[in-house]
Amino acid sequence: MSHDLPLTKEMILDAAEQVLRRFGPDKTSVVDIAKVLQVSHGTLYRHFPSKAALREAVTQRWLQGCISAPLEEIASETQGSATERLHRWLTTLRNSKKEYFTTDAEMFAMYASETEGSVEMVKAHAEHLVQQIARIVEQGIQAKEWKPGNPETIARAIFLATSRFHHPAHAQHWLDDEEEDDFQLVWELLLRGLV
Repeated sequence: MSHDLPLTKEMILDAAEQVLRRFGPDKTSVVDIAKVLQVSHGTLYRHFPSKAALREAVTQRWLQGCISAPLEEIASETQGSATERLHRWLTTLRNSKKEYFTTDAEMFAMYASETEGSVEMVKAHAEHLVQQIARIVEQGIQAKEWKPGNPETIARAIFLATSRFHHPAHAQHWLDDEEEDDFQLVWELLLRGLV
């Protein structure tokens, strides 16, 4: 096997995503990924020390690009109501997870699997999302839209209180008819706690 271009981590991750989408996370092997790249599987181990490390890197990149980045745009806004931005942030998170669960099943399955195995990576992702919420909360407090409090503590509570709508363990419930009503109930309760 040979490959004319220097192999990069991004090329490997692209190929891994392609193969994962074709075969699913349980049936994908490092050999399958190497075949797509036309290299030996040993070559991939020079970039990633194990199949688990490669899966974690794929999941981390997917979370960053598909989940965190759109939320970062909302968290970075400085104009308008913090209430509206927080609602939009939570709705975007919820809708993104639901969409990927239904339209990108293999990558979502990989992500769900990694939430059980890659504790540090998942913790870092969750912490990143909590920090995004904290920025919105801080702006809401500074604008006197919401009552005073510790933004990080409040953000963590919001993230945990809404986990039913974004944690992959609850994915099957996202398709329930009453899911929208349930989200609205939780949102109204959160809002009462903020103002």
